Amino acid sequence: MKSLGASLHLGATFRDEGVTFRVWAPRCRTLDVAIEGRRPLAMGRQDDGLFEAAVSGLLPGTRYQFRLDGERYRPDPTSRFQPEGVHGPSAVVDAAAYSWTDQSFTGHGASDLVIYELHVGTFTRTGTFEAIVPHLTDLVGLGVTAIELMPVAEFPGSRNWGYDGVHLFAPQSTYGGPRGLRRLVDACHGQGLSVILDVVYNHLGPEGNYLGEFGPFFTDRYRTPWGGALNFDGPDAAGVRRHFVENARAWIRDFHLDGLRLDAIHAIFDASPVHILTDIATAAREEAHALGRPVHLMAESHDNDRRIVLPVAEGGVGLDAVWSDDFHHAVHVQLTGERGGYYVDFAEPSRLTTALSEGFAFQGEYSEYFGRDRGTPSADLPGERFVICVQNHDQVGNRALGDRLSTIASFEGVKLAAGLLLAAPAIPLLFMGEEYGETAPFQFFTSFLDRGLAEAVRKGRTEEFTRFAWQGTIPDPGEPATFVRSRLNHSLAGAPRHRELYQYYQQWLELRRRHPALGPRGKDRARATLDAKGTLLALARDAASGPGVRLFANLTKESRPGPAIPADWRVLIDSDDRRFAGHGRPALAPYQLILYEAPA
Repeated sequence: MKSLGASLHLGATFRDEGVTFRVWAPRCRTLDVAIEGRRPLAMGRQDDGLFEAAVSGLLPGTRYQFRLDGERYRPDPTSRFQPEGVHGPSAVVDAAAYSWTDQSFTGHGASDLVIYELHVGTFTRTGTFEAIVPHLTDLVGLGVTAIELMPVAEFPGSRNWGYDGVHLFAPQSTYGGPRGLRRLVDACHGQGLSVILDVVYNHLGPEGNYLGEFGPFFTDRYRTPWGGALNFDGPDAAGVRRHFVENARAWIRDFHLDGLRLDAIHAIFDASPVHILTDIATAAREEAHALGRPVHLMAESHDNDRRIVLPVAEGGVGLDAVWSDDFHHAVHVQLTGERGGYYVDFAEPSRLTTALSEGFAFQGEYSEYFGRDRGTPSADLPGERFVICVQNHDQVGNRALGDRLSTIASFEGVKLAAGLLLAAPAIPLLFMGEEYGETAPFQFFTSFLDRGLAEAVRKGRTEEFTRFAWQGTIPDPGEPATFVRSRLNHSLAGAPRHRELYQYYQQWLELRRRHPALGPRGKDRARATLDAKGTLLALARDAASGPGVRLFANLTKESRPGPAIPADWRVLIDSDDRRFAGHGRPALAPYQLILYEAPA
């Protein structure tokens, strides 16, 4: 495959003397840049299909489009700002105009990450980047060290999870556009918070997706559940690869982001000698190095494939961490008894102990849900290689009604899940509102302008849940009320039981931060076991030096005697403590969890 060489700024690059327009469009014979108030200007074409033109006298905010073969007007496929939405003209952005104040921020190492995933549109009533800023102090006080934004690349309309984005370089206009995102990142860094962005490199949304008119971005050799797969390894794939590699560079360089979460990489197909994800990781690290900070490359994958996080020299892809949904599924089944869909694989309590101490629950065993053997060994991989959760946008929002764990499990069960999450040797991820037991659902919502597409999504959503045997009326994704229902109610954090749950999370995160036996390090010293009945879970974690910890959890709705505790052990946290709206019972009450410190 032909190499494209060094980094190349695509799109409209603003300089004092003017703007340089660059676009890769090998499918076009001619390409003109049509600038508001001016006649279209022909762009010069290079051998590899890259078109370029320099125009003087333009100001930031100038609207422009490209005219393809003298016929069709389209927005810039690498636009930095779409003020009129996915179909409208692009706008020139001066990336250097923003005065960053984050020079003293040095980032966080992987072992220090506590990630808080949020959706910009529903985290506040205003639903913008800047509306998040007043809440940052509370997140720092909770013990969070990084926020993770669900995708913000420009999508159709104003309501969307973000996985239908089509302008990958342009922060969503209704959220505040590029300036709003820069102000949020700058404010986060000022509070000592890293910012990770969820990016979608496995498909593009169906509306406003004009990439195929410019070049061979898509291929019919592969398929994804969401439409055409991207052409990372076929004819003329070099330009496609550059598009996505430069996108990763732009997020790190131009917005000072501290990491990328790569959506559903099992739907990224690439048989090239160097995988596209390896190229993306290399580029992101180069940009982070220039800023003097670490960058975290995390992948979502249902394959449980250790190669994702192995170094390239060992035959791996070279990413930093992978989401391990096995932990979520195992905890969820224990607390709810659900067995539909992928939960069918997690009925055995031993799945929980394996996921808790080793990372993957499935390491080559047969999966009934997938109908094949699934997974690879993970016990030897460091804890920093795994991101785990008890709630996230997928596991809440892809339920039929978008109901949260706090509304389908007991209060005691919610606390047990939180304790297991924060005691595990892995990077924990919280989903917005989880920390105080938010009761509003997080439902799937869209605002497609194409009515036929909106109806197809509604029907597809209904059919999707038949495999999970969920009954009832599925909320219409296109109805504004579906979006409104999904907004957080932050005032709940001060209400009875919600307040105590918040304090429980807060104390766990403080313990996790200061105790030498907690956190993702030392996974090789973590041992999780079950009693003969599979109802009492024990987790032992020893520190490299100093005292260790011992956790005991009752996985049932019935009280049971606790284990014999040595006299020199002391309680670090008890989920049934009255401070956390518990009852102060001495034995292991239903779903009670106790963490002890054990002298070395």
